[in-house]
Amino acid sequence: MRRLLARVFWTFSRWSLAGEPAPTRPTVLIGAPHTSNWDFVFMLAIAWRLGIDIRWLGKKSLFAGWRGPIMRGLGGIPVDRADPGRVVEEVVARVRAGEVFGLVVTPDGTRGGNTHWKSGFYRIARETGMPVTLGYVDRTTMTTGLGPTLELTGDVGADMDAIRAFYADKAGYRPERRVEPRLASESAG
Repeated sequence: MRRLLARVFWTFSRWSLAGEPAPTRPTVLIGAPHTSNWDFVFMLAIAWRLGIDIRWLGKKSLFAGWRGPIMRGLGGIPVDRADPGRVVEEVVARVRAGEVFGLVVTPDGTRGGNTHWKSGFYRIARETGMPVTLGYVDRTTMTTGLGPTLELTGDVGADMDAIRAFYADKAGYRPERRVEPRLASESAG
């Protein structure tokens, strides 16, 4: 049913699905630039079309009340912003227990207003040995999809340089809300 919904979405959407095929092993899937609530729809449409079993991180308030079962059914994992390190531990534990999935993370946070990316995606990838797949939305070309899959080396600057190079020409759905791919631990220069 999910693949059918995705096929219908891509048939009638003004946007096109482009880029690399689905990764062949579990991965941390970056969703960037995260500039609109439409990014969630694109993420589901990409994953369902490519047959990727995903989990995604979302703010805890999205899981309140009647929305909780729906969001969990769509693969959501709630994040308590007061204790963001806990979700890293939870995801690492799931992977080490043998659960297989693509973990979607929007490291630039909540659709603008941040000055840097959050480092959870990097810590999860390094602690689990999962590669990082670069997913994107680009309004200038009206495309969305997956870019390359990278093995992180532990050299944060070099790894982030490769990520920045890929996202340099990606505008997001709302380009004015784009956050430069930079971790707080990196120098501004």
